[in-house]
Amino acid sequence: MEKNVTNSDLKSSVNGGVVDVYGEDSATIEHSITPWSLSVSSGYSLLRDPRYNKGIAFNEKERDTHYLRGLLPPAVVDQNLQEKRLINNIRQYQYPLQKYMALTELQERNERLFYKLLIDHVEELLPIVYTPTVGEACQKYGSIFRRPQGLFISLKEKGKILDVLKNWPERNIQVIVVTDGERILGLGDLGCQGMGIPVGKLALYSALGGVRPSACLPVTIDVGTNNEKLLNDEFYIGLKQKRATGQEYSDLLHEFMSAVKQNYGENVLIQFEDFANHNAFELLAKYRDTHLVFNDDIQGTAAVVLAGLVSAQKLTDSPLAEHTFLFLGAGEAGTGIAELIALYISKQMNASVEESRKKIWLVDSKGLIVNSRKESLQAFKKPWAHEHEPVSDLLGAIKAIKPNVLIGSAGIGRSFTKEVIEAMSSINERPLIMALSNPTTQSECTAEEAYTWSKGRAIFASGSPFDPVEYEGSVFVSTQANNAYIFPGLGLGLVISGAIRVHDDMLLAAAEALAGQVSKENYEKGMIYPPFSSIRKISAHIAANVATKAYELGVAGKLPRPKEIVKCAESSMYSPTYRLYR
Repeated sequence: MEKNVTNSDLKSSVNGGVVDVYGEDSATIEHSITPWSLSVSSGYSLLRDPRYNKGIAFNEKERDTHYLRGLLPPAVVDQNLQEKRLINNIRQYQYPLQKYMALTELQERNERLFYKLLIDHVEELLPIVYTPTVGEACQKYGSIFRRPQGLFISLKEKGKILDVLKNWPERNIQVIVVTDGERILGLGDLGCQGMGIPVGKLALYSALGGVRPSACLPVTIDVGTNNEKLLNDEFYIGLKQKRATGQEYSDLLHEFMSAVKQNYGENVLIQFEDFANHNAFELLAKYRDTHLVFNDDIQGTAAVVLAGLVSAQKLTDSPLAEHTFLFLGAGEAGTGIAELIALYISKQMNASVEESRKKIWLVDSKGLIVNSRKESLQAFKKPWAHEHEPVSDLLGAIKAIKPNVLIGSAGIGRSFTKEVIEAMSSINERPLIMALSNPTTQSECTAEEAYTWSKGRAIFASGSPFDPVEYEGSVFVSTQANNAYIFPGLGLGLVISGAIRVHDDMLLAAAEALAGQVSKENYEKGMIYPPFSSIRKISAHIAANVATKAYELGVAGKLPRPKEIVKCAESSMYSPTYRLYR
């Protein structure tokens, strides 16, 4: 009920201060008060609305119209000067985590300036906003936590997840990135603190793929954690209990998936991120036929690696179908990449996928995956068990299989030793080596090690960023096989086509579009991916290829089909430049 302010109320005040109209100061600690707020997009509230705040870039007319006089210093500067000042400030910080926190604060204060800064300095800031720095941010998330940036759905919300989704202020959601925090990068179970991953991914969806920030929703499903260090950490922000598993876990995830579809419709993309292997494969298989779902660890990694392999054909001068592949790691990333390579080769050779798999070998913690181990293998590993004598280690597998391509996805730092690289170089004139694990500490080898130990002959790409390497007078520029090449453009393509399902053919289309963006100048530097500086253009081409495939497969909901689909993708992309306010 509205409070009636009397004359006696106006005369009284607390310690001679402002009249306590709503009783906040006079209430005891135990006394509940109502959190009143006035929601008007002008004046003081406008400066605290990150979507519309422009700081001292508000012009004179806007300052008069929106009651900003006196709330800002008198100088009026444009967005470019604001950006220049901010990037200079960020460069002053010594540690990457400090830069991460400064960028987070900017995103919470001035959304458009944040995205403009990220777009214009993408190569410099990508390792800060995402890998490898986001890994450290997740490890320390409880200590650096300031304000929530997404939805936290825990076991406490079971039975009312639909109501929780309705608490989110935006109604037109197009992309959701969700994690349960069990396998954050190569860092293990970080529980609720994994929220840094969905937040970071969605920042890239907007900056690199042009999906509107207001259409993005980060979600963390908190079912507990098995990380004893976090359970004993007084600053941990999640449920302090062991992870729920089995039916309790499945029921919560199913309620979430059903509520998302009910609340946002058939066309919302749900991206699974950093789930443990056993749940990642099961969730993708369970929901891929009923929802628009995508697992970046399985499918996004596969598409970006395939793009690098397709691109590298120009350097090896031989088609992928003639290559033999060896993986260190048989988890969701390794088997996902292997499956997409097999699909690509099968289409290239007009052969069955089963036949194409015979060119691909995997090594896990117990050695080479072979037929004699089949009974003890997890289901997702069984297709990769081929007829061969058991081999216990990676070096032995290289000598036995004689691969042209070595791919690391096991998260075991420095596992591509000098002997491993030399063995690959003795077999191949141009060994293709991809050290995909991240963050940097988990990388199978560094760029310098790959180029030095191969005597400058390796074609190298990594999951973490490395500086250019000089070897015997030549400079080699290694490129990062970063999923950020693929998922933003893929998401945009699904959005502009109104797709209702993700098909493997769309992943092939995305990989081919990315490979097609590598220039002759890039190849001359040893690069098998294009530079990130042109990522918005790359994403538009990927989106166009994905959307085209959606129309061909009959799963696109937006009709009629655009005539010039690349232009359609470019015109649909979010622009972070300031708007004039009337």
